[in-house]
Amino acid sequence: MGTITRNFANKLTTSGTIDATTGIDGVIPSSNIANSSVTNITTVPASIGETIESVASDPSPVTEGQFWYNSTTGALKGLVQLKAWSAGSNMTTARAYLGSATNATQSSGLAFGGSANGGVTALNSTEEYSGFTWAAGGNMGTARYQLAGAGTQTAGLGFGGYTPSPAAVVGLTEEYNGSTWAANPTGLANVRRAIGSCGTQTAGLAFGGQNPPAPGQKNSTEEYDGSTWTAGGNLTTARQSLGGAGIQTAAVGFGGETSTANTAETEEYDGSTWTSGGNLNTTRRQLAGAGIQTNAIAFSGRTPPFSSATEQYDGTSWITVSSMSTARASGAGGGSATAGLGFGGYTPSVTAATEEFNSTTFSPATGVWASGGSLPAASNGGAGAGIQTAALSFGSRTAPQEQVTNEYDGTSWAAGGPLGTPMGNLGGAGTQTAGLAFGGGPGGGNSTTTKEYDGSTWTAGGSLNVSNSFLAALGTQTAAIGAGGYNPSPASVRITAEQYNGTSWTAITNISTGRYALAGGGTTSSGVIFGGISVVSPLTYTGVSEEYNGSSWTAGGSLNQGRSMFAGGAGTSSDQAYAIAGDGPVASDSNSVEQYNGTAWTTSPSLATGRRSIAVGTQSTATAAIAFGGRVSSTDQSITEEFTGTPTTATASTLTTS
Repeated sequence: MGTITRNFANKLTTSGTIDATTGIDGVIPSSNIANSSVTNITTVPASIGETIESVASDPSPVTEGQFWYNSTTGALKGLVQLKAWSAGSNMTTARAYLGSATNATQSSGLAFGGSANGGVTALNSTEEYSGFTWAAGGNMGTARYQLAGAGTQTAGLGFGGYTPSPAAVVGLTEEYNGSTWAANPTGLANVRRAIGSCGTQTAGLAFGGQNPPAPGQKNSTEEYDGSTWTAGGNLTTARQSLGGAGIQTAAVGFGGETSTANTAETEEYDGSTWTSGGNLNTTRRQLAGAGIQTNAIAFSGRTPPFSSATEQYDGTSWITVSSMSTARASGAGGGSATAGLGFGGYTPSVTAATEEFNSTTFSPATGVWASGGSLPAASNGGAGAGIQTAALSFGSRTAPQEQVTNEYDGTSWAAGGPLGTPMGNLGGAGTQTAGLAFGGGPGGGNSTTTKEYDGSTWTAGGSLNVSNSFLAALGTQTAAIGAGGYNPSPASVRITAEQYNGTSWTAITNISTGRYALAGGGTTSSGVIFGGISVVSPLTYTGVSEEYNGSSWTAGGSLNQGRSMFAGGAGTSSDQAYAIAGDGPVASDSNSVEQYNGTAWTTSPSLATGRRSIAVGTQSTATAAIAFGGRVSSTDQSITEEFTGTPTTATASTLTTS
């Protein structure tokens, strides 16, 4: 029998079951899909095989939308696509009515201007997003809000808006080079605020907007060539506070507010003319968007009330996908329809919340580890930070590497600034230019030491409250967590956890399972810790995972291979984490790698060389990871391995019947 691809209609309940007696048809509501799959609860009868493909073993590869009945296990399985928002790091300054680089990526966002107090005053500050944390950029020349933006983090464009003092709608245009803003003497010809926008710094697009006297909605379009604004084709419907996506010659504008009401109308621009597209499902204004004309997302807004609704556009029609966690209006965004970014806005209070949208069917089994440049010297029990092309290695359990720092550029390692304090079996977090080291000590002993790295020099940070080592670490330099660890006297495991704010450590809720030599990944609002040794004597290894949501720990899925990590934990959120190598009762100096999807751990391609006490780039992603150093038997290693994955197909999960 050939593959039968069918959708499951309104038969999938929030408990994750399918009523097999009423048929299989329709569409799975996205709100009922967690992490692109539904976990197995029960088996299904063999009669299901009469209406869907029946196979003795799961097919491979699997494609999006494919379903089948496994007659060996009695399970109904299928693959659905993940389309979901996850928490990112908060902005430094909560703000609404801000501008953004609409064509920036999810890992290189740009936010500027806006208001932190409901429009009483305007901001001129800029923030840059690395994919993990926000950092200050150069200030704009003119503070304003309700402005628009385009371009990227290193080639941004800001224009239009409102200045409260003196009170005026402006057409000012400024360009950003990655560090400073420069004013262009040629502003918008049609001065306005609450504008739709998209495009690049040298090919920007402004459309719609408002200029008093009220209602003052505009239908005009202007095109920017890097120096001058010129008139383009008018929108069919004059409106303000609309969303936009795409480029100057292939744009899409949607939603907004006309002189009488909110609208769901969508229009597409070809470089000269606007034509009607499919209407939004949720009528709203003050929304944001990302992507291209034929694959865009629209999110947030005000209906009223404040909205978290997200919709995806294919160039013809909109479909509703997973909502944002925080309903908001007058926020901003960027990125693409498969890797979007939303931040700021009103909730109704001004918010700094950042969220990342991902739509993927990535399989952790699709990819390979390959050799990278070797460390200058062998090391074990050190820590890591950063990403595959900008990693940081620091500390070691054994001399003379206890204070050594090395930086990786994707090809080779080079010396960085020394720690200044011997540190081994420590925790590591952050990036290559904003690293964090804490705990550990000479020979792997305990300490309260914290060090911060700026890309060249380590300086002292706030001390841990509890002297510690062998602890799990996750987060960034200004928002990190250390959990669990080792108490040398009497020899025992720790259940304590602490959170760092860039200055000091504060105790947070204890973890449920005390342990040491564990690992972690994610952020302070979406983190996970896993593995470790739960009993010192006799050594007892655990595969337990715990997830942290910013306030409390909850049980997560267990590792497939219970182990002491003495090793690598990484990831950008609790639903995208790595467990790399380690040691345990099943495999000493293991080469096993697992990836977490927020529910369960899945076996991923193994390292070429099994080892323990390994270090990793803690901000590694599902498609790009790095691991280095470690120990094989009694020999320290200088090996570096890099993982490259391809977001193609995903591993299917079992669907069930009631």
